[in-house]
Amino acid sequence: MATATSSSKLSGLARSLIQEKLLSEEDAHAIQTQANAAKNPFITQLILSKKLNPQIIAQTSALAFGFPYFDLDAFDAEQLPVKQIDINLMQMHRVMGLQVRNNVLFVAVSDPSNLHALDSVQFLMGMSLSPVVVEDDKLGKWIAKLVAASDSSMSTFALADDALDVLEQTYPGEDSELQTPEIDDAPVVKFLNKMLLDAIHMGASDLHFEPYEKFYRVRYRIDGILREIS
Repeated sequence: MATATSSSKLSGLARSLIQEKLLSEEDAHAIQTQANAAKNPFITQLILSKKLNPQIIAQTSALAFGFPYFDLDAFDAEQLPVKQIDINLMQMHRVMGLQVRNNVLFVAVSDPSNLHALDSVQFLMGMSLSPVVVEDDKLGKWIAKLVAASDSSMSTFALADDALDVLEQTYPGEDSELQTPEIDDAPVVKFLNKMLLDAIHMGASDLHFEPYEKFYRVRYRIDGILREIS
């Protein structure tokens, strides 16, 4: 009974690797414990442990879960979909949109047993998903590139905003006492900037800021459907 309870705490990927005799149950539990302590996904901690090669993990899990395997070294950045998965979701669940065909989003995942990640992406993107299994280390590098690109976009947006501040401050006849450039540092301004950038990246046609009695909701209209974002 204790063994069954203990095994149930392992991810589907871990159980699959145990079944394929690529990983012992003892090692799987030790890695899971380390992953929990470091707040890492199991697969990331597994690769850090160097127990298995990332390619072997990807190819084995692709066969076990019935999804195609793809080598991201052969992927061209120009094929990335215009409307990409939210950066925070991408980092949290280690997923990345590869391509869109006929309203089907091909999604790169390193752990195909993470159904919660796939459900979250499908809900956010509003289209059918076709998972593709990739190596976790290569996926991490691609996600880092997209995060860096997103940060760069935010910096560009901030620079444009600063330039606007300068124009406002030097406008003829403007009362200098009414100038409040420090307001741009307010959390609400940063939040709105982030909301606008995310809306652009996700291809939203409009934004809905909806105040209620006890909470506040933000929704984007994507492909004609309103989706709750925050």
